Amino acid sequence: MGLKQLIACMIPSIVLRIIRLQKELKQLGTAEQVECKTDNLRYKRDLSLSDILNSREIEGMWFDSEKEIKKLSIPDGTGGVNPGDRRAIYYLISAIKPKSVLEIGTHIGASTIHIASALSKTSEENANITTVDIADVNSRTKKPWLEYGITHSPIEMIDNLGYRSFVEFVTDTSLNYAASCQRSFDFIFLDGDHSATTVYQEIPVALNLLNQDGVILLHDYFPNMKPLWSNGSVIPGPFLATERLQNEGVNVIVLPLGRLPWPTKLESHVTSLALLLRN
Repeated sequence: MGLKQLIACMIPSIVLRIIRLQKELKQLGTAEQVECKTDNLRYKRDLSLSDILNSREIEGMWFDSEKEIKKLSIPDGTGGVNPGDRRAIYYLISAIKPKSVLEIGTHIGASTIHIASALSKTSEENANITTVDIADVNSRTKKPWLEYGITHSPIEMIDNLGYRSFVEFVTDTSLNYAASCQRSFDFIFLDGDHSATTVYQEIPVALNLLNQDGVILLHDYFPNMKPLWSNGSVIPGPFLATERLQNEGVNVIVLPLGRLPWPTKLESHVTSLALLLRN
């Protein structure tokens, strides 16, 4: 064990959280204010989480899709979205029926697979996904998926399910990709760099890439920076970023999905997924 790891083990977790929070606040405080246009963001009144998460119709589609996805043996505990969150994302895509989806943060492709599966069952033929990650998640030399006990790369899993024709993988940072992007999207999932400063910069560019009545989904949103699970962990970035935007008068509402009808992690039903909508 290295010196830094040894010191980290000796410092109480609450102290580490305070240090991390202070660092996030300092960096966010120096970030230049950004302009936000929320005209294309969906109104909160036009979406019912209860109806979506308790839909019998979507549940039936989910069980059909789950049979195929289970064959891929995507593990839990990989640092990506947990199985309960994957199901929630599937339900959201199935209900909203976007024609175009942008995902920031591919990682092992778990959420990508579930988005693609939902689109294949509910959307028109022209539906598509663009998934962006700072790392080459499909690198044949580094094979990063092997670190998580997965036998296939994200693109191989997409191929195995027959979704390759409407899924595009991009290696880039979220902000670089957005700066040159000439497309727009109905649904944007922000699950990349969770630092407050980056999320604060990502949300405005995501809003600029939205089609009318578009939706933004955040991952690792901890309301009031309070722990959601028994392990006491908190990722402050997404909350701090949205709080600053709201304090600056941006018309955005964060709607946490909260407690789901199915398990998520650590013997709970709680999720850190949250929708970004407007009044």
